Amino acid sequence: MLKVDALNQYYGGSHILRNLSFEVPLGQVTTLLGRNGVGKTTLLKTLMGLVPAAGGSISFDGREITRAPSWERVRAGIGYVPQGREIFPRLTVAENLQMGLATRPRGEPVPERIFGMFPVLRQMLARRGGDLSGGQQQQLAIGRALAFGPRLLILDEPTEGIQPSIIKDIERAIRSLAETGEMAILLVEQYYDFARSLADQYLVMERGEIVMRGAGAEMDADGVREALSV
Repeated sequence: MLKVDALNQYYGGSHILRNLSFEVPLGQVTTLLGRNGVGKTTLLKTLMGLVPAAGGSISFDGREITRAPSWERVRAGIGYVPQGREIFPRLTVAENLQMGLATRPRGEPVPERIFGMFPVLRQMLARRGGDLSGGQQQQLAIGRALAFGPRLLILDEPTEGIQPSIIKDIERAIRSLAETGEMAILLVEQYYDFARSLADQYLVMERGEIVMRGAGAEMDADGVREALSV
């Protein structure tokens, strides 16, 4: 679904992403792990067109999108949940979800499966996004990204600052989305146990490079936890 080939990125004179190559298959969760500052968020911003690629290529569903603007990538079917959630705090929950429908025909309703995954959103449709707890805002951010029916969902550290009960809800939602076979998921995460529980395949970044990769079921045997703690 997503193919990245020899991707490079610079900030000033710093080489942030170094010849990254990987694929994110349909119907699977690909987990990207790494300590702070290794380039994970820069990679996601480059995939979304928020930062232009300095070299290499990005293909989505067989189409070259390396130079495509962000709105074209969304319209093509890429949903993005940024680090820090970035919901609209003054808009209601309903209005935030409707923002996710911007690429759909006018009047199309929010998909029922979003409320099935996160029932609290239905209960709080009239409440402003800024009045929700951190965990509820994360559920809203995921719901907004899912509203238009993406084929690829990119999540940047969805467990950051979230209470354990909501982490479990998010875990169940991500797994159910992957199991439909309709979506590819790229999950950036620092919480090892959460990543391991979901990963069909994993990637580990260090200093802008992929230094480990393999099957999610082999993460413990491959020593991924130990590699992240060094």
